[in-house]
Amino acid sequence: MPVKTQSIPGPETVERISLANGITLLVRENHSSPVAVLEGYLPVGSLHEPPEKAGLSAFTASLLTRGTEHYDFDTFNELVESVGASLSVGGDIHVTHFNGTSLSEDFSRLVAVLADVLRRPTFPPEHVERVRGQWLVRLQERDQNTRRVAHRRFYELLYGDHPYGRPVSGYTETIQAITREDVLGFFQGYTPRGAIIVVAGDVTGPQVRALLEEQLGDWTGPEADQSLPDPPNQSEVQTDYVSLPGKIQADIVVGSLAIARTDPDYFPVQVANTILGRFGLMGRLGEVVREKQGLAYYSYSVVDPDVGPGPWYAAAGVNPVNAQRAIESILGEFQRLRDEPVSPEELADTQAYMTGSLPLRLETNAGVASILLDMEWFGLGLDYLQRYAERVGQVTQEDVQRVARKYLRTDAYTLVVAGPEVGE
Repeated sequence: MPVKTQSIPGPETVERISLANGITLLVRENHSSPVAVLEGYLPVGSLHEPPEKAGLSAFTASLLTRGTEHYDFDTFNELVESVGASLSVGGDIHVTHFNGTSLSEDFSRLVAVLADVLRRPTFPPEHVERVRGQWLVRLQERDQNTRRVAHRRFYELLYGDHPYGRPVSGYTETIQAITREDVLGFFQGYTPRGAIIVVAGDVTGPQVRALLEEQLGDWTGPEADQSLPDPPNQSEVQTDYVSLPGKIQADIVVGSLAIARTDPDYFPVQVANTILGRFGLMGRLGEVVREKQGLAYYSYSVVDPDVGPGPWYAAAGVNPVNAQRAIESILGEFQRLRDEPVSPEELADTQAYMTGSLPLRLETNAGVASILLDMEWFGLGLDYLQRYAERVGQVTQEDVQRVARKYLRTDAYTLVVAGPEVGE
């Protein structure tokens, strides 16, 4: 739903409240429409699950709305849908995330249901098995999709035994191994200490604080350990060709380990990546590999920073006969960004695109809540959005070339190709 914003959210318009049990609450009032959006993180994720039970965190999260002490599955859905609201929970590496939307007049009910979901789920045995069956079907579909296989295998090869190398959704054998007792045990690690809840919309700070303190204020727990091992140090090229017989497309992922979200190089890397594979028709990769050379159905690049260092990689979908030429072309664009300074015009256009697209993300309550949530999680400060344009504008041609040389490795990268009889 469109939102008329008076200014970019910042310290003057976002109320930050610390509850006694360790929950941080951010409230951004917007009374232009009678809607409220809530998004949040609990600091528990796949980082805290044993490798042999990969997927346990996300599997547990998916069961939270399947029944609680006060609502069985059907009652929960009837209650939420009867007022036109929504509520969902999911898992990620560091967090369990949740979000809900309702009319402002129903917001207190939404918070009450959310509290029951997060604190008092019952994990009905029949739903554990029902969700497991659905999960296994999705994993089977994932493992036959060349694009998803290439990305999954890229992270496995890049990170090895590091937690970032395991898919949050797990594997067929690990999901099959999860018991209801495993789910109950993992749920015992849920804690409010370090949790973040963001509310944007037709609410007030005092109202939201009172609701959260009423429903979650007496919830206590220890601080979750978010420490990470160091990722592997890659000093040479490593490749893997995954054969999926019967497919007609090959998918390529190639790149190297780069930065964490709080790294000082974040903005130079984001500008460089936008030039490489995001701006316009997906940057230089889209222009050269797809448009000029006709080697790919799609080609783009991604920077994926997290609490720990994430990768900077390019991806492409190609006719299998063009796979090797496409790889060479992508690596050629890596090298060009390393060797040749970008033009002042290309840099200025990219910076204008990055700063101009930010307001579009702030046009909805959901967009505001999502950005504020990550700002708090990564400790970026409430003035982050107000400083954003300046930080982007400070990136120089020399910065772009420097980070390309540092992180876009052409001598020590990870390459995965998934497709029909590739590499044979």
